[in-house]
Amino acid sequence: MPVIHLETFIKADQKIVFDLARSIDLHQVSTAHTNERAIAGKTSGLIELNESVTWEAKHFGIVQRLSSKIIAMKCPDYFVDEMVFGAFKSFKHQHIFESKGGETIMTDIFDYVSPYGILGKLADWLFLKRYMTDLLVQRNNVIKEYAENHPDGSRGSDA
Repeated sequence: MPVIHLETFIKADQKIVFDLARSIDLHQVSTAHTNERAIAGKTSGLIELNESVTWEAKHFGIVQRLSSKIIAMKCPDYFVDEMVFGAFKSFKHQHIFESKGGETIMTDIFDYVSPYGILGKLADWLFLKRYMTDLLVQRNNVIKEYAENHPDGSRGSDA
């Protein structure tokens, strides 16, 4: 079961970073290269505890749908989303935020299980873990850019 662990250092207030990380609108900006869009559940604004979103995107040339639900949240310290249905066998994504020295440390812990048994494990090793890491890094870079360049947080729900 692969686990991706990333830390992103952002020169912005923890609450602003927290809100940007749960913005449906900014998520769509950060994944525009996959044509990802929210098609059901919470489709704009800031996702909250117990809310779900269904995403449609093109990965590896195939249009896919994935639904996730916010299963835990403590503003502005963390939130956790978990896959309800989608291409993975399962996933749990922890988003953790900590203020330190005038910065916010945004930590992602993305724990997933690929489908298809040994073939899924081979895909993880060959390309999937790197692909997922790159998606998260790109998303985090967009959050960082918005947080550091919109200090009032005004882009959190209307990105």
